[in-house]
Amino acid sequence: MTKIEAVSTPEQIDLTVRLAKDIWQQHYLSMIGQAQIDYMLDKFQSPSAIQQQINSGYLYFLANHELRLSGYLALVPDTQQSRLMISKIYVDTNARGAGIGKDMFEYTKNIALELGLKTIWLTVNINNCDSIKWYIRQGFQKVDEVKADIGNGYFMDDYILEYKL
Repeated sequence: MTKIEAVSTPEQIDLTVRLAKDIWQQHYLSMIGQAQIDYMLDKFQSPSAIQQQINSGYLYFLANHELRLSGYLALVPDTQQSRLMISKIYVDTNARGAGIGKDMFEYTKNIALELGLKTIWLTVNINNCDSIKWYIRQGFQKVDEVKADIGNGYFMDDYILEYKL
């Protein structure tokens, strides 16, 4: 079983940062390259970036499976539009296949239901084929594409996926 706990302390944020560095190196190197990984980790997954996101309403969680830190999740509730964004959902390569992603998604659905939200959505890199297949198996549908300038000459070329509750 996966234990999911809210991130609120500087120590938990540091654990999230370390986990992000490991997972991004494992998963994204062949997709976006080292320079963009370094830029994105610094811009979006540094201790100060995560603290700023939490201060602005993001909900961060760490996933522990069999007493091992195995993944993390960040959610952004939008009660105005009755939607919950999965900003980040990552599982360490060494822990994949153990149901951690499914556990985090079930946790996400429960939060959405508790908040009275109707849709869960996310963006995913169009070249991230394994993740896209996983999301589709969970019941997400592709609804759009977006290309976002994230600065420093980098772009995120993503699909927008939605899950209706």
